[in-house]
Amino acid sequence: MSVAGLRRAARESVSGLPREFWWLWTSTLVNRLGGFVATFMALYLTLDRGYSASYAGLVAALHGLGGVVSSLGAGVMTDRLGRRPTMLIAQSSTAASVAVLGFMVHPVAIAAVAFVVGMASNASRPAVQAMMADIVRPEDRVRAFSLNYWAINLGFAVSSAGAGFVAEYSYLAGFLGEAAMTLGCALVVFLKVPESRPEKAAVAERAMGGSDEVRLSTVLRDGRFMSVVGLSFVIALIFQQGYVGLPVAMGADGFSSSDFGTAVAVNGVLIVALQIPVTRFIQHRDPRRLLIVSSLLAGYGFGLTAFAGSVAVYALTICVWTVAEIVNSPIQSSLVVRLSPARGRGRYQGMYTMSWSAAALVAPLMSGAVIDRFGAQWLWGACAVLGTGAALGYWLLMRNLPGEDGGGSRVAESDSSSAGSGAGREASSGTGRDAGTIGVEPSVEPMG
Repeated sequence: MSVAGLRRAARESVSGLPREFWWLWTSTLVNRLGGFVATFMALYLTLDRGYSASYAGLVAALHGLGGVVSSLGAGVMTDRLGRRPTMLIAQSSTAASVAVLGFMVHPVAIAAVAFVVGMASNASRPAVQAMMADIVRPEDRVRAFSLNYWAINLGFAVSSAGAGFVAEYSYLAGFLGEAAMTLGCALVVFLKVPESRPEKAAVAERAMGGSDEVRLSTVLRDGRFMSVVGLSFVIALIFQQGYVGLPVAMGADGFSSSDFGTAVAVNGVLIVALQIPVTRFIQHRDPRRLLIVSSLLAGYGFGLTAFAGSVAVYALTICVWTVAEIVNSPIQSSLVVRLSPARGRGRYQGMYTMSWSAAALVAPLMSGAVIDRFGAQWLWGACAVLGTGAALGYWLLMRNLPGEDGGGSRVAESDSSSAGSGAGREASSGTGRDAGTIGVEPSVEPMG
């Protein structure tokens, strides 16, 4: 492709999105650029503080548990208080708790504060996802979620390299640096990001004599959405093995930590390089097939690890499941928005976020138990089975997903309510469509 073609493709990838989205995107990038705790917590506890690996694992588990606990609470806050207040509270709390964690010495205090950090750092995710759904046109959501995911990985890649040099100088400087960057993220939200919570849906509901509140019990009774949450958990459980099962397996095969670092770096490089062009390629294609194919690529990408015997082959298997990650993330996020009523997006996003937090908690236990009892080969075989099961689940779910004429009142409610959110979108005409389009074609009925 020529330089002019690349420029045109870049413009098309970022054009048409509202200004509010780009400020939200900037806050996400700033937040991830300051990432330190999640990356270097284990090294900090074992090398700097001299604690055992078991204790470091316990602290990591508590950090993950905090994320599980906060997901649902943050979802409720997102709907009740609003997206913007929830983000400000979460980011301010994260900055304060991360700074405090850097000064903790006693093991109980470190574990307790790490739990709080996990709660606070995860609390902004439902609000961010709900706000993006509010302010971005339905036909642009796949692209918007993809760009946000790209910002997360770009920030992580840069922060990991920079934080490594900071850690050699002072771990405390790393904690304080993350606290400062998180405060910067909150400042961007405070100054530039307006509230986007839809109000029209709630007003219409009250006028009809109903309740304007979606409760957590409502989410739990939503069988189709909870199926998506379950499938999301399975997919996340597979992807987590790249950071919990893979290093253990490579270590058992005699590879060094630098070998693992070299191999897994392929994941970040590919996401940064391919996320945007791949999204341009997939955004007008059948999401049913994309979810099925990405599930199979994830499962069998890890399954191929059983045959890896060199760093190059390990890197090749990482390429396979990274492509799955690039495809699955924006498509699945768009599906979650479609199944979420506008007035309950926070709770729905909180439940969806919890599936990933729960996977981060379960994955280390799963990989450790399987490797210790049966060997790494069985772990990779289990990943292939899980990927196949997820693909089958997506096929069944999407096959029965109705269009707007088949029970799409939620979609109509969501889009009409979101039309007043300041993003300048028009209400849809209700023309209907089949289950194969999830708001990625401008010419069809947008999802909600």
